[in-house]
Amino acid sequence: MAGKSKAAKSGSRKTGEAGDAIIIKKYANRRLYNTSSSSYITLDDLAEMVRENVEFQVLDAKSGDDITHSILTQIIMDEEANGEQMLPVGFLRQLIGMYGNSMQAMVPSYLEASMANFRDNQTKIREAFEKGMSNNPISAIHETNMAMMRAAADVLIPGVVNKRKSAAPKAAAGASSNGEIDALREQMAEMQKKLDELSK
Repeated sequence: MAGKSKAAKSGSRKTGEAGDAIIIKKYANRRLYNTSSSSYITLDDLAEMVRENVEFQVLDAKSGDDITHSILTQIIMDEEANGEQMLPVGFLRQLIGMYGNSMQAMVPSYLEASMANFRDNQTKIREAFEKGMSNNPISAIHETNMAMMRAAADVLIPGVVNKRKSAAPKAAAGASSNGEIDALREQMAEMQKKLDELSK
């Protein structure tokens, strides 16, 4: 309980005295010292500060090195070990596999953007799961992905989307299956032509 009260005390201000992040010093005995509240705190306190959006920076008391990353990683490990598992094994395997990969440099930005998007839309996502969204909450994500693919196709092959839209009323009016096949063949030919041009 004492640790929680310290977290509450440190969480009462979002930044340090100089307007920067609160400085937390980590000593050789693994103790953490909050320079803002002049008190020793625990990893649980730091986790609470994160949840309260309190900005802080953890420095090695001896070297002055910024070790915020390793401390936050340790907090995640503790949370996962204590039964609050949130990271699927498949995700962890994929994440580990990205180390040393040519795409590694892009992963941090992608993950940050994904989490920011999730956080900004968490209310909508929660409502989607509660309402079921046609018994499949993931369908919205699928629809978004399909919309993105259609937009990309329209950029690669100008006119295909418009032709598809204009062909819809004809099909509804009773266009023959042969006509639809011809339209598909025409679109495939246009796609092949565009790909050939891009490969040159």
